[in-house]
Amino acid sequence: MGEDLAVLRAEFPAYTIWQEQMPGRVRYVARSRHGDVNPHTVITADLTELREHLQPAAADGDGSGALSAAEPNIARMYSYWLSEKDHYATDRAAANKVLERFPEVAQIARANRAFMARAVGYLADQGITQFVDLGSGLPASPNVHEAARTVTPDARVVYVDRDPVVLAHARALLAVDDKVGIVAGNIGDTGSLLTDVGSAGVIDTDRPAGVLLISVLHFLTAADADAAVAAVREWMAPGSYLVISAGTSTGTDPELIRLLQEVYGDTAPVTGRTEAEIAAWFDGLTLVEPGLVEVWAWHSDTWRRRVPARARFLAGVGHKAPARAVRSI
Repeated sequence: MGEDLAVLRAEFPAYTIWQEQMPGRVRYVARSRHGDVNPHTVITADLTELREHLQPAAADGDGSGALSAAEPNIARMYSYWLSEKDHYATDRAAANKVLERFPEVAQIARANRAFMARAVGYLADQGITQFVDLGSGLPASPNVHEAARTVTPDARVVYVDRDPVVLAHARALLAVDDKVGIVAGNIGDTGSLLTDVGSAGVIDTDRPAGVLLISVLHFLTAADADAAVAAVREWMAPGSYLVISAGTSTGTDPELIRLLQEVYGDTAPVTGRTEAEIAAWFDGLTLVEPGLVEVWAWHSDTWRRRVPARARFLAGVGHKAPARAVRSI
């Protein structure tokens, strides 16, 4: 493996590349020698994957300008709004373009992350010990397994995403033990994705689970989002919970939706759904109190906070009825 690292270092001289030995696993880190990004880092347990992520920089010669010319990435922009570290100059420029017009977007991103932690903690208090995070995004504290394990130390979690950068970071930073799994999957292909979740061997799909669709459904077309939620509802075992947060067009300035689509470009659609359409995602489930509300208001002590006038983000948790016990006569 030392020889492989030597080859990578020679192939990508613009990077410092090293191996880290961790309990039960190995990961590789590549960090740019240039200061244009904060940081320019790739972390993965797979050398082939590392090479694939570094190839765009190599195409620019010494690699110093590759990332400034790269397309903004949704996950990295979200990381920036959360004040996390995994973003490049182009991501920050695009994210700031949104904040210049709608500074409340960063507040909503942080409120959304806090909602996730509260919802996971609530589910763990209800006895849920396994979770599936669909469209997990880049690691950001607290992550789902961290939030769950504050209540249930042996909680099991499967993280799912389609972004190669997200997957590389997740495999290196989130797969801390055999009770955490990383699955590559596209929510637009829900059938295959859910099969892969079951095949990962981390959770028991016949038992109740908490399934999270946090800030992801508005990046699908309306038809794809509706189909994905319907498939998840059907797939969930009785007794499971569905956790959803999503931007709504109801009460949101249409200019914000247009601007987000502009900065995301061809990466994904930005689909504004009405409050009624989002509520319909919980059809057949029992909404946990207080129902479908502003993301910062769900089980929060800040419920009296004034709703941002130009941007609305909704959140809710639905419970699938447990299976009825069969009485023998």
